[in-house]
Amino acid sequence: MSAPAAIRAPGLAFLAGLFAITAAWGFEIIGGYLPCKLCLQERMFYYFGLPVLLVGLLLSHRMPRLARLLYFIGGGIFLAGTILAGYHTGAEWKLWEGPSDCGGAPTVVNNAADLMAAVKGTRLVSCSEAPISLFGLSFAGWDTLSMLFVGVMSWRGIFARRDALI
Repeated sequence: MSAPAAIRAPGLAFLAGLFAITAAWGFEIIGGYLPCKLCLQERMFYYFGLPVLLVGLLLSHRMPRLARLLYFIGGGIFLAGTILAGYHTGAEWKLWEGPSDCGGAPTVVNNAADLMAAVKGTRLVSCSEAPISLFGLSFAGWDTLSMLFVGVMSWRGIFARRDALI
């Protein structure tokens, strides 16, 4: 027997979001790809949205109305993230300018030796340049699609038939 649509769609959304954030961490930790400022901001939507979806999934049988509210909130979080990820993708495609403060973190130096050490050890990551392209999309492009999918599938759980919640 398959799971009701009210659980299937948000459950799939949760798993897709979990896969996306795990892949981002994997590319950073294992692959050595440093995230830019916008990449780090985009991750915040996963950090806030995934727990909301998880609580909704856990409450779907006992409190279906609250679960639907949480699916709505979680989906809204991810759809808002889609806007930021889309902006990031557009900046990489040179459709518009990226943020002017993206590309390096401030460093405090007290003397010339510290300055030289800071310069040698700093890797700048630009928000306007894609570090890699996978199947024609950058990380930001994939993130845009991922957040859109998670948001839409979360909202799919809201509109499932009432009897599918039992």
